[in-house]
Amino acid sequence: MPPRPTFIVLAALLTLVALLLLLQPFGSTLSIQAPRFCGVFKCDQTLRSWIDDEERRYAEALEGRQQLIKRWGPTEDAVQSFPTRALPYTLWDFFIPAFQCPHRIERIGQRADGGKWMCGVDRVAKQDKCVIYSFGVNDDSSYESTLLRRAPGCEVWGYDYSVHRFSPELSEDPELSKRAHFEPWGLAGTDNHTESDYYKYWTLDSLMRHNGHTFIDILKVDIEGGEFDALAAFLAAHANSDVLPIGQLQLEIHAGGTRGDFKFFNRWWSALEAAGLRPFWAEPNLIPINISRGSRPEVIEYSFINIRGHHALVSDRYNH
Repeated sequence: MPPRPTFIVLAALLTLVALLLLLQPFGSTLSIQAPRFCGVFKCDQTLRSWIDDEERRYAEALEGRQQLIKRWGPTEDAVQSFPTRALPYTLWDFFIPAFQCPHRIERIGQRADGGKWMCGVDRVAKQDKCVIYSFGVNDDSSYESTLLRRAPGCEVWGYDYSVHRFSPELSEDPELSKRAHFEPWGLAGTDNHTESDYYKYWTLDSLMRHNGHTFIDILKVDIEGGEFDALAAFLAAHANSDVLPIGQLQLEIHAGGTRGDFKFFNRWWSALEAAGLRPFWAEPNLIPINISRGSRPEVIEYSFINIRGHHALVSDRYNH
């Protein structure tokens, strides 16, 4: 009878162990290491080198954008964001999420409108302290409450002039509410928050100074079209700085009216890129189309990582 395969494998393993023991220096301890699992990295790759490699790939995506402009323009002035003729593209095909986040990507918050795609939540959660800003709370705080449960060192500052507090899932939870702060204010490109202003608007920089913050780990902005002026003002305030003081940005974009003009949008988006923000996820928000049949796909969720600085997503030595 031929030997069984099980015995052959066992004999081979015993032979291998015997050889390893013979090759070990006398008095040393045998150590057999399991192969390393390196996730999205190569096993000999650092986090910084991963970012640099992705930057090279992102440059190819930028070149692809220019080729698409030449095809359908041929200049940015001539490109229609949402063509009235049956052309095979929309605005969002020019701005694909071509940068790969080097950490786990997951959706935080409820499955329907309100949830956001995030990068490296577990890394942020390991910090002793972290700062979350959330603009546009509405009646759903599943995003904020989930983050606070996952990251016990985090606090959230929420702003929305259309409501008076976080939803009950956060405001009525005694453990979470201790780390949650809310004001019925709006985010804008200019400050208008005197006593005579019924709706009070703040720039992001003014709020950071008001709260005593120099860095925001997680920034969520969903303000129904106000994102263009608000973020443009934020970029302008840090034009002389090499590093934007945020770790990642979850942004809902509303490209309606003049904000959907391709030339305007392209230059606004390019300013985000110039500041070090890279899109790693996109999710079209089709709810407006479902409500108003025949409307254009003007609303979309993007998630960005800031590739500069020494924060949790790009450095193993966090430095705020």
